[in-house]
Formats: sequence, C-alpha cells, structure tokens
Amino acid sequence: MRRRDLITLIGGAAALPLAARAQRPKKFPLIGVLVSASPPHPFADAFWRGLHALGYSDGENIKVEFRYTDGQSDRAEEYAEELVRLSPDVIVAHYALAVSAAMRATRTIPIVMAPHGAPLQLGIIDSLARPGGKVTGLSGMDAEIGGKRVELLRELIPNLRSIAALAATPTNPYSGPFVEDLRLGVTRAGLRFEPILIGGPSEFRSAFATMAKAEAQAVIVMPFFDPHRVILVELAAKHRLAYMSGSRDATAAGG
Repeated sequence: MRRRDLITLIGGAAALPLAARAQRPKKFPLIGVLVSASPPHPFADAFWRGLHALGYSDGENIKVEFRYTDGQSDRAEEYAEELVRLSPDVIVAHYALAVSAAMRATRTIPIVMAPHGAPLQLGIIDSLARPGGKVTGLSGMDAEIGGKRVELLRELIPNLRSIAALAATPTNPYSGPFVEDLRLGVTRAGLRFEPILIGGPSEFRSAFATMAKAEAQAVIVMPFFDPHRVILVELAAKHRLAYMSGSRDATAAGG
C-alpha cells in the first residue's frame, strides 16, 4: 500500500468516531412525573408552566415522562416501577398515593412531593424544615386544619348538627389522616360526623345520596377529588349541602 493511501485510510478511520459522536443524540436530564389522577389534569398544566418559566422545554434541554394512575393504588405501584426503570434524575410525585408508590419503588432516586397532605403524620419526612432522606417538596395542610373548618361551618350554618366528609378509600394513604383530623374537630364541637369513603368518581352520586339520607348539612371534600369540583358542587347544591374544600377553584365553581 502506498504511503498516501495509508494516511488517507488512517485519517478516515480516525474521523469515524467524531462523526458518530456528532450524530449521537444529547442526553438531557430526565424527570419522571407520577400523577395520582386521570388525564387531563390541572397539575400537568401547572407543571409545564413552571418548567417553561424557568427556561426548560421538553426535548430541547430536558426530558419528561408522565404516568397517570387514575387514582388506583395498583397502577401507582406499576407506573412508579416503570418510571424507576427509566433511570430518571428525579421523580415528581403528585399527592400521597404517588409519593408512597415512588418511595417503595426506589431508595436512590430523589422524590419531590407535589404536594403531600400529611408527610409528617405518615412518616414520609423527618420534619418540614429538614425533611431528611431522599424526599422533599410541598406539604399541604388539609389534614391539620379540621378544627378550623368546623368552626367556620358553625359560624355559617345556624343549628349545625352533622358534617360529612368525602374521602378516598384507605388505599390512598392520605385518606386516613384527612378523615381522622376532621373526626377530631367534629367530635370536639359536639357534632355528628358522617365519613363517606369512595373509590372514584363513579360513586359520587351514591355518596351524596348517602349524605342526604344521613341528614348531613355540610360536606368537606378531600383535595384528591378537586379536579371533579364542578360535578361535586352541583351534587352538593342538589342535596342542599354546604360545600367546603381547600381549593379556591371550587369556590369559583359555586362551592
């Protein structure tokens, strides 16, 4: 082989890895998002707005994988494990159901609560100031203000005797603290408490019928059901129940 041909061959071989690297797709940080609801959901819209405000765009400088559990604990477990297999840099977990599933699926990937209603009561974090471990994020107060809610309802409703709570079944880990906090507040006020635990939206109508039969005068709704606030407010009005939730959007819907 002539010297000129040898140099050409070596030069071409040396250039191949450079060309391959130039064509190789960039590896962006990956965020796994586990939503404790069905799509479309307001949380997803808020999540994207927040990312865009910080200068992030899916496919340009970051990669995002969404999974929706439809409020089902078995799907939460399945999708949490599926996200972990993708090796994300962080998992954003929407509500208690997703947070618990993500914690069981990984001990190494950071988890951001968005939010969790009772992280202290359920031992998810060590403290609000210093969460500890791999979990951090937002904490709601819905499982800590039951007494205040009862006080407000007593001021608004003369001769208040009975309060109902609409909550998810115990497969949702937040349901227990939410109901127990309300139970304590209602009991201290000397009122009757009617907790109604349901598996999903298909049980809304029967749940409100049960409240009406029990002669409840008001219902306090778990945040988990807030995306369905329009139908819930309508059902409360139909059965002449005062409606209370932690969402200002529910007030705009007539609650």
